[in-house]
Amino acid sequence: MSLSVPAGTVPPDEAPPREGGVLAFMRRRLFASVFDTLVTLAFGALALYVVVGVVDWAFVGAIWQAADVELCRTAEGACWAVIDARGRLILFGLYPYEEQWRSALACLVIVVTMIVSCVPRFWGLKTLPAIWLAGFALFVALMYGGFLGLPLVTTEQWGGLSLTVFIFAAVFVIGMPLAVALALARRSDLPIVRALAGLVIDTVRSLPLLTILFTAAVVVPFVVPDWAQGDKLGRVVVAFALFYAAYQAEIIRAGIQALPSGQEEAAAALGMSYWSRVFDIVLPQAFRASLPATINQVVITFKETSIVTIIGFFEVTASASAAVGRGEWAAYYVEVYVFVALVYFVFVFGLSRYGAYLERRARLARHG
Repeated sequence: MSLSVPAGTVPPDEAPPREGGVLAFMRRRLFASVFDTLVTLAFGALALYVVVGVVDWAFVGAIWQAADVELCRTAEGACWAVIDARGRLILFGLYPYEEQWRSALACLVIVVTMIVSCVPRFWGLKTLPAIWLAGFALFVALMYGGFLGLPLVTTEQWGGLSLTVFIFAAVFVIGMPLAVALALARRSDLPIVRALAGLVIDTVRSLPLLTILFTAAVVVPFVVPDWAQGDKLGRVVVAFALFYAAYQAEIIRAGIQALPSGQEEAAAALGMSYWSRVFDIVLPQAFRASLPATINQVVITFKETSIVTIIGFFEVTASASAAVGRGEWAAYYVEVYVFVALVYFVFVFGLSRYGAYLERRARLARHG
């Protein structure tokens, strides 16, 4: 039996190859019609105008160093000398000047911890928490001091980028185990445990983060005894970690639900205990399935650390405001906030690219 090809069509194996190359792509996508050509030229001219203006302001006409602020007033572009003059205040806040190397080293420890935890060979349920606990403990030890001849620096003097990194790392270290506990509790066979976990998650997720942090910082001291209050920074970190855990618990629960139920049932039939099934079979696969969403939540958490400036903490954005709030450098606040934006961009863009890499890796694993 032969298959006939309708008249006017070309069999797939005889179809002409599609024209390739950059010029062909531009012709198809940007200059396919008169209207497309006009839109492309208009937006291209606008983009060129913006890029030329930014480059001229940020680089060509900029001043990078100035012994006196008067030199900046004659500049046609940006005055990056304000970063040289106020950079330590932005990065380290009120941390003692002679001890700021400790703050820089502590931030480097967390950066290295993040990089190491992104390597797949360290993704074990025992290895990864150990890496983060060790990195966070070293961070706190360097910042706080009080041993090996390091002067004691209390949390009231922490500020700038180091405080932002501390809040982010503390929220992650406290919030991730709490998220796992909430996710498992919400899948519990005990109705009371399941209902309480669901109530906590849904209540926290229904409240704005600022409301939770404000309650921890201002309201809690009025309703709990003095011995249970702790310091303000500790209360805010715990509240922030609870907020992170509520969202992360749902991500982990979705990863668990994506697993075939037969795996856990087979493990139970083999006599494996509940905790062995959870930590050896369920959670490793659930984390692997939910890694892109987890990275996205980590990115959101890092950006949300800037909210703590509203309740009186001297993190990097508050330090930037203080750096140009008054005095001779007040006119150059744009350069300072561009610098802070670049700091956030380095962290967030790196994490987002890593999340995209994980998505590609998971896609190849599914289809490979």
